[in-house]
Amino acid sequence: MNKIKAAILGSGNIGTDLMYKLERCEHIDLTAMIGIDPDSDGLKRAEDRGYEIFSNGIQAIIDQPDLADIVFDATSAKAHVRHAKVLKELGKVAIDLTPAARGPFVSPAVNLDALLQLETSNLNLITCGGQATIPIVHSINKVADVSYAEIVATIASKSAGPGTRANIDEFTVTTRQGLEQIGGADEGKALIILNPAEPPILMRDTIYCEVKHMDEAAIVTSIHDMLEQIRQYVPGYRLKQEPLFEGNRVTVFVEVEGAGDYFPPYAGNLDIMTAAAAKVGEQIACHLLDGRGVNLGT
Repeated sequence: MNKIKAAILGSGNIGTDLMYKLERCEHIDLTAMIGIDPDSDGLKRAEDRGYEIFSNGIQAIIDQPDLADIVFDATSAKAHVRHAKVLKELGKVAIDLTPAARGPFVSPAVNLDALLQLETSNLNLITCGGQATIPIVHSINKVADVSYAEIVATIASKSAGPGTRANIDEFTVTTRQGLEQIGGADEGKALIILNPAEPPILMRDTIYCEVKHMDEAAIVTSIHDMLEQIRQYVPGYRLKQEPLFEGNRVTVFVEVEGAGDYFPPYAGNLDIMTAAAAKVGEQIACHLLDGRGVNLGT
């Protein structure tokens, strides 16, 4: 066997976009899409593509635990609090695409390899804004010691489904924590803006850092090194312009163009989350196939 079975919990925008990403994974065998609305577009698309579909939520995994070894939770933060307990009891690996923060934060370009060594059974993808900005803060912190990091994530209103809108408060808290815990900032702050502009805009993020040891050349080099790492799994990730420097402050502007798998390319916020989740899932699957297992007791 060279694949690990996986299921998606949540048939909204994020879960549906993730379905297309997982189809391209070498070591993941997507078996099912699970939602709560039998008429959702995600379940219809999954059925058309030959996957088992369920509209009874987490109960589907409880009733048929052999459906998957890895469960991608693309529901909501409040729902994942319940799901995390159930999945742990069932011995499943949970990859959480909500800002519930039940497990350690993971940013593939920053700390995935280290977390695989810890072998935790629940990994949290933070937020779309976190995936777009925390690696940049981390890259600056490596060479300049970030005392304060503030990010503003702007996404097209059309790309924000009910789950995203319900998680706005959790977004700000979890992203701030990620800026500090993974990005390395002494203090962090996060804001999100849903922009109703027509035509819809691409995802754009502004990253503002105050540093203790300014070294412009080292910062630019570190940012570009991180940029190349992120682009390996999110090809549409790019700088809008070169970093700006003023005193002990550096400002970075990034833009994320989606792959257009489910939503149009303006929905880079969907793309960066689902691409990161697929990257994490693929690495976990390889970890399991190598016989190293995952410690489901942590």
